[in-house]
This record gives sequence, structure tokens and C-alpha cells, in this order.
Amino acid sequence: MMPRRGPLRRVSISFDTVTGVKKALSLIESCCVPVASSLSDEEAAELERLLRVLADRHRVKIVSMLAQAGPGAICVCDFVPPLGLAQPTVSYHLKQLVEAGLLARERRGTFAYYSLVPGALARVRELFAEPAGLAAAG
Repeated sequence: MMPRRGPLRRVSISFDTVTGVKKALSLIESCCVPVASSLSDEEAAELERLLRVLADRHRVKIVSMLAQAGPGAICVCDFVPPLGLAQPTVSYHLKQLVEAGLLARERRGTFAYYSLVPGALARVRELFAEPAGLAAAG
């Protein structure tokens, strides 16, 4: 097997029917608009971690409950009945959300209370926000 000497380049042939001129275009030249990511590798890794944590229905429910509660904190024991999970399982999900930076944990005696970190969901919202130009065109 021969070693590759460089990246493969695919070529598209363009034919102008008016002038009768053939032109070889690389696929990059023949595309409409070049795309680029505005995310750095570090930002992408952070978002990957955040989205991985939110890829569980129980954790999404927890975040939803806290968002509806407003700025107040909710005791760990108050999550158990609505989620239908055992307290250790709820604590595990809460720990994952705290480690991802979405929730804040506050000890009050023997109980732990959780609240959303202000602005924690803004990064996810920004990621999925519709660009201004696209919103105006739609």
C-alpha cells in the first residue's frame, strides 16, 4: 500500500454553457458558503460535558423544577416524590448537575438545598439561539 502524500482533493467540473468553457473546481470552491465554528476547543469540550449531563430525563426534570421555583432553593427531599426515584439516586443526579456548574448546593443542617446557578443555562441558550439574519429571513 502506498503512503498518502497529502490530503485527497476532490474535483468538480463546471461547464459554462454560454461560453463553452470548462473549469475544474475543488469542492471547496464549488460550495456556497464556507462555514466555521465560533467555538474554541475548550468551549466545545465544556459544552459537550454540559450537554452530556443534561442528556438524562431526570436531570432535565430537576433543572425544570428549579427554573420554575425561581431564585429559591429546593431541598433534596422535595425532589424524591415528583421524580419517583430513591433519595440516593436523586442525590447522584444532583451531584452531576453541581459538578457541571448548573446547580449550587447549600448545606442547611442535615439537609442540602439546591438552586440554579445564575446564568448557567445562558451558554446553552446562546448555542441554540437562532442567528439574527436567519430569524429575519424566516
